[in-house]
Amino acid sequence: MSADVARRIALGAQGFTDLRPSAATRRHLQRVLSRVQLLQIDSVNVAVRAHYMPLFSRLGSYEPTLLDEAAWTHSTRKPRMLVETWAHEASLVPVLDWPLFHSGAKKRGWWQNYQTILERSPQLVDDVLAAVKELGPIGAGTLEKALMGDSGRAKGPWWDWSEVKRICEVLFGVGILTTGTRRSFERLYDLTERVIPAEVLAQKWTADEGARELVLRSAVALGVATEPDLRDYYRLDPRRSQAAVASLVEEGVLEPVAVDGWRGVGYRHVDARAPRRVVGRALLCPFDPLIWERARTERIFGFRYRIEIYVPEPRRVHGYYVFPFLLDGSLVARVDIKADRAAGVLRVQSAWAEEGVDRPRVASELAAELRHMADWLGLEDVLVVQKGDLAAELIAAAING
Repeated sequence: MSADVARRIALGAQGFTDLRPSAATRRHLQRVLSRVQLLQIDSVNVAVRAHYMPLFSRLGSYEPTLLDEAAWTHSTRKPRMLVETWAHEASLVPVLDWPLFHSGAKKRGWWQNYQTILERSPQLVDDVLAAVKELGPIGAGTLEKALMGDSGRAKGPWWDWSEVKRICEVLFGVGILTTGTRRSFERLYDLTERVIPAEVLAQKWTADEGARELVLRSAVALGVATEPDLRDYYRLDPRRSQAAVASLVEEGVLEPVAVDGWRGVGYRHVDARAPRRVVGRALLCPFDPLIWERARTERIFGFRYRIEIYVPEPRRVHGYYVFPFLLDGSLVARVDIKADRAAGVLRVQSAWAEEGVDRPRVASELAAELRHMADWLGLEDVLVVQKGDLAAELIAAAING
C-alpha cells in the first residue's frame, strides 16, 4: 500500500471526507462519534476547550450545547449519549462503551498510585460516597465544605489537592464515581449507578474481551494503523493489545499490510475505504484524534508536531497553542491561536507554512477558516500578528477577505 493511500484511508476513517452539514444535529454528532469513537477533554481554554474542537473540524459551525446536552444531561426524549472516563486520556466515550474501560484491558491508571488513600481513610471514603449519594451531582469543593466545614480544609502534597478531591478522583478512576454534569467546566461527581443505565453496568467483559473490543474501535477510528497506534488510541495494556490484534487478524477483521515508508506492519480494518480524493479544510486542535499521536502524525503526513505549552516562551518554535491546518488531505500550515474574548477577536499569534505548499492558496483558505472559527466562537474579527513565515500572506488574505 502506498503512503498516499494510507493517508486517505486515515482521513476517511476520521470523517474528513464527510460533507459538513448546513445545520448540525444530534444525528450529525452521532455520525462523528461513530468515526472518532471518543473526544479527549482538556482544561486549556486559550482558544476553545479540546472536546468541542474536533466536532467543529468535521462539522463546521455548530451549537456547543449539542455536545453539552449529549454529555452532561439526560432526558427520556434525549438520553445521555456520552460519559466521562479515562480512555486515551480523560475523555467522553459512548455510554454503551463504559464497561469496556473497567474490564482490566487498559493499563493501570495514575490513580492506582494513590489507592492507598482508600485504605488509609476508609471512614472518609464512606463519608464522601454518602455525601455524593445525598447531595450529588456535586463539586469537590462543595463536597469538602459539606464534610469538613470552611475551616477543615487540609490540602495535601499532590497538585495541592485536598484529601476529599483525591478520594473523588481515585473513585472516578476506578469507576465508582463519574461526572454527573459540569458547571463552568467544574466536574460535578455523582454515583456511576445514577448516570449509567443498569443494563449497561450489568455488562461484564473480561480483560481480553475488553481489549479486543477497544482495539476494534481503534481500528475503525484509524482505518489503517500499526499495533502501537491501535494500542495508544485507548492506552491499552501492550500484551492485551497485541493479543487482540492477532485475534482480529485471525478472524479476518484486520488485514496486515505493508505501507511504503512505515517501519512496522500496518493493519487495515476490512471495512476501511480509501477515498479517491480528500478535499476541504479544517483547523485541528492539539488533542484532535487525527494528530494526537505525534509519531503517527509524522509518519502519515510528514508533519512534525509538538505541543509547546510547557516549553518556556523563549524556546518555543511555533507558539503556545498551535493548530495544524488541514487542506485537501495534507497538513500545510500551523497557527498559534488565542480567543481574546474581552476584545472580541481571534488572535493569530504566529503563522507558519510547510515547505513546498502553494502559499497564496494556503493563506487564502486558512484566512477563510479562521474567519469561520471566529464566527463560531462569537468573535467579531481575526487579528494576525506579524510573526511566522506565513504571517504576511495571511494578513493580506485576511484583509482582502
